[in-house]
Amino acid sequence: MQRVSRIKKYLPYGHQWIDQEDVRAVVKILRSEWLTQGPLVEEFENAVAKYCGARYALAVSSGTAALHVAYFAAGIQKGDEVIMSPLTFAATANTAVFLGAKPVFADIKEDTLNIDPAEAEKRITKKTKVIMAVDFAGRPCEYKELSRIARKHKLVLMADAAHSLGATYKGKKVGQLADITTLSFHPVKAITTGEGGMVLTNNRKFAEKARRFRNHGIERKPGKRGWYYEIAEPGLNYRITDIQCALGLSQLKKLNGFLRRRRELARQYRGLLKGVKRLILPTVAREAQSAWHLYPVQIAKGAARRKEVFDKLRQQGIGVQVHYMPLHLHPFYKRKFGYKRGDFPNAERYYDRALSIPLFPAMTNLQQKHVVQALINLL
Repeated sequence: MQRVSRIKKYLPYGHQWIDQEDVRAVVKILRSEWLTQGPLVEEFENAVAKYCGARYALAVSSGTAALHVAYFAAGIQKGDEVIMSPLTFAATANTAVFLGAKPVFADIKEDTLNIDPAEAEKRITKKTKVIMAVDFAGRPCEYKELSRIARKHKLVLMADAAHSLGATYKGKKVGQLADITTLSFHPVKAITTGEGGMVLTNNRKFAEKARRFRNHGIERKPGKRGWYYEIAEPGLNYRITDIQCALGLSQLKKLNGFLRRRRELARQYRGLLKGVKRLILPTVAREAQSAWHLYPVQIAKGAARRKEVFDKLRQQGIGVQVHYMPLHLHPFYKRKFGYKRGDFPNAERYYDRALSIPLFPAMTNLQQKHVVQALINLL
């Protein structure tokens, strides 16, 4: 399989895989009658729904759009609260804020780096409507316990699975573990459509509401004239194009291969870095199979040492990254909701030591050994 894109001298932490099959799929659509709102959108939705084991799928323009649509479908509105991990990208919280909700953070477990179900339950109030489970780095959350808590308190369980397409928990694929799941198809994710996202659910009402919101809130009535439509509630243009869906369908055929390579690289990292002093490796779950979107290590001596290692690896052309500064430490969330350093010690401790090292399907074993040797030399 010949790849089109080439990794240059700089080795990024993540990178898309684009081959001639992908190019042909996109060119075919560019030469067709449909560039957007055509048949490939539904075909892509059906293919992802089948892969994940979900009843309904809605493709949208980005992972952020998917979150916004999903919160709206779940009925999030002004005054509601959404419980989530602070260790996530800003979109998980920002989209809830745009609907008038308050993100209520609950600390992570140090071994999984995912939300601690016990901490989540402590933060439930009369205003809580959603528990948002973020599958950090590709590792599924503890869905059995989170589902029990959500049912007990009559809450909607959502999954931000931007990192975990293809991962499994207790034998079930991500996409069927929560009431609503969102995916991202950004270039560094499991598969890419350039930009893009998807909402998955088994709930017909959620799916119908999401579909309307994706297209300006438009609803067409059976039996009415072809031009006639109604707007029962506001929506936005979060539509995805057939061009993107053509790429997505082509990528989806390769997803299992991508996952095998990611898991192989993760196993090799563990073998190559095991026993290295002052380095904490991500744990491996027994009940779940990670998609390994990231390989997050921790520099045991803390933030100052981490910064030194980060800077020197970047100088050597190794594109390490830090995922993420916990949301409660950002100025907006401090100012708006009163969060402060010390509120979530596990997330903060992880952030101070975190370093995501390169991992993506096109990465070679030689490149991986180069990363490992460079890292060991600095510790």
